[in-house]
Amino acid sequence: MLNSAIDLARAILRSGILRPSGSAHLAQMGIAAARWDVTPATALAVTARRFPTRIALIDEAGPVSYRTLDNETDALARALLDQGVGREARVAILCRNHRGFLQAVVAAGRVGADQILINTSLAGTQLTDVLREQRAEVLIVDADFPDAAKLDEIELIQAWTPADGARLRPGIPTVMELIARRSQTRLPFRPRVAQCIILTSGTTGTPKGARRSVPRNPLPAAALLSRIPLRSGNVGLISAPIFHSWGFGALISSIALGSTAVLQRRFAPDDALRAIERHQVQDLYVVPIMLGRILDLPDAELSSADTSCLRTIIACGSAIPAPLVRNTLRRFGQILYNIYGSTEVSFASIATPDELAAHPATSGRAPFGTKLAILSVNGTPAARGAIGQVFVGNSMLFDGYTRPGESKQVIDGLMASGDLGRIGAGGLLFLEGRVDDMIVSGGENVYPQEVERVIAEMPGVREVAVTGVSDPEFGQRLAAFVVREDAGSDYPTAESVTAEVKGKLARFSVPRDVCFIDALPRNSTGKVVPRLLRKLD
Repeated sequence: MLNSAIDLARAILRSGILRPSGSAHLAQMGIAAARWDVTPATALAVTARRFPTRIALIDEAGPVSYRTLDNETDALARALLDQGVGREARVAILCRNHRGFLQAVVAAGRVGADQILINTSLAGTQLTDVLREQRAEVLIVDADFPDAAKLDEIELIQAWTPADGARLRPGIPTVMELIARRSQTRLPFRPRVAQCIILTSGTTGTPKGARRSVPRNPLPAAALLSRIPLRSGNVGLISAPIFHSWGFGALISSIALGSTAVLQRRFAPDDALRAIERHQVQDLYVVPIMLGRILDLPDAELSSADTSCLRTIIACGSAIPAPLVRNTLRRFGQILYNIYGSTEVSFASIATPDELAAHPATSGRAPFGTKLAILSVNGTPAARGAIGQVFVGNSMLFDGYTRPGESKQVIDGLMASGDLGRIGAGGLLFLEGRVDDMIVSGGENVYPQEVERVIAEMPGVREVAVTGVSDPEFGQRLAAFVVREDAGSDYPTAESVTAEVKGKLARFSVPRDVCFIDALPRNSTGKVVPRLLRKLD
């Protein structure tokens, strides 16, 4: 664990991010930083001047160098100005994992336009409602979102075009066409510092827009390096969706480090496994459900793939079950890192492989520059080991929601994450579920996540979610939704599930309902959606 700025400096030096550069390159990097502050536009410009010929990313269109990517993005920014997109415009981006997403984000930033990152699972009226709420004027969108073609009140630019050249509708320019114009329009030297608006996961309702301005210092990058041994020049497969805060942060961190990002437009576990071997991937960025799907591949397929190149597997975006932690460590070795955070508070804690091996359910410790606190309902520190609300303080707290009336509680500079947790063995953080998930059953406070942990350890259980449902006698009761492995000698039954919980937890924690289902309802970032579970009860 890093305890001082000296330790952090050593970690940064080991990463290779700081290397000697000539005076000309230093001057160019200084100019880029002066123009765009600490933004994705700066990250790409600086790295393009440090490592111009290094491969920035590899997607279905092939590899592209930092110099080419930076030049293309600059050309797109000039074309956007020609299209009337400039200072204080609002550009929505609806793209899967490919270079067009990054080009759109950086180009919009270079003209001073806000970027709104749209969840790729939105469709129909939900997409229309979000675009209207965010007051988007331009939508940069992939060709495989047909609902976008029906939008008449917004200017469309097509990002990804399939091999057959299909268009959303006639007359829509593509990103590559705009780049090919090589406009000579002058970009503003110091445009307005735009905001990036990321939609929340929407597990409890319609996604909200969370405003994120530029970091006030380099601590966000330092936070990752303080607990995860990332290296400049590594090859990283970013499977996590890059429209979400985790995937987006991974992509921008890769650019800032001068590494190579491998992007696949759609996640498939076998494709990811082949990409690891083909590109000699050292860093794998996933949400836990993706990691689970990789490990669910046939053993022969897993064993035949050479994954010895992997140095880190970094999971974030939702809770990672303890059995999956153990399976990952057993299959790939001591290389799993688990990040706990959110769109609102950024990185809150990081668990290292050693910590996960000893305590598979832990969320780890706060990284450098972050403070964690467990507070009681009255806002005072909870007793050691007691469950309370998780509050986080760092330099990357969000600037607020775009929806009027929505906010996060802040106490003494610390922001509520919306989760319940406790500080356990060795000062490690353990989460106990969302604040909204805690139920009161017969006058007792019940935390669904501790029940999930017990059931998840049972043989024959693939995954499980526990939530509260209405009960006329007790107010609320617990319902467990279990996905079973293929039938076998240890096939769990409702009776064995309740008996297991009864033997390990208090009487009021035993679920009154056990429902066996084929799959848990999840959103595009892998989080279970409780409201959809309750409809299955």
